[in-house]
Amino acid sequence: MAKFKKRKTEMPAISTASLPDIVFMLLFFFMVATTMREDTLLVENTLPYADQVEKLDKKDLVMYIYAGKPSQRYQASMGTEARIQLNDNFASLNDIQQFIFAERESKREELIPFLTTSLKVDEETRMGLVSDIKLELRKAEALKINYTTRTGDASQNLD
Repeated sequence: MAKFKKRKTEMPAISTASLPDIVFMLLFFFMVATTMREDTLLVENTLPYADQVEKLDKKDLVMYIYAGKPSQRYQASMGTEARIQLNDNFASLNDIQQFIFAERESKREELIPFLTTSLKVDEETRMGLVSDIKLELRKAEALKINYTTRTGDASQNLD
C-alpha cells in the first residue's frame, strides 16, 4: 500500500490592490458629507425653543448676527454683559449697518432682495438688545429678519 502525504497548503496573501480605491472612496465621501462651520462662536448661544418652525431654503443668502454673553474664555476681557458678534468678531450696535452693507456688496445684485438676516440670540439675552439690533437693521433697510430657534415645545423655555 502506498502512503499518501498531505501537502501543506498555505493561505494566499490578501491582495491589497483595491486598498487605495477604498481609501479614496472614503475620502471623497467625507469631503462631500462634511460641512464646515463658518463662524467661531465667541458668545454663549443657547437658542430658545419654538413650536412653529420653518426651515430656511438657501443658507448662502443668510447673514447671521449672534447675541449673548461672552463665552467663558472672553469674560475676563469683555465682561458678562450680553454682546453682539458679527462674523468672527465682537461688534457694537454701530457696526451692524456696515456689516449689512458689506454682506450685500459681496452678493450678486439680483440676489440682494432675497437676503435674510438671521438673529441667533441666546435665550437669556434681554429683549432691549434685540430691539436695538432690529432698529439698526431697519436703518440699513434689512427688513427680512429670521429668529433662529430650536425645535420643541415653547414651554420648555420656562424650565
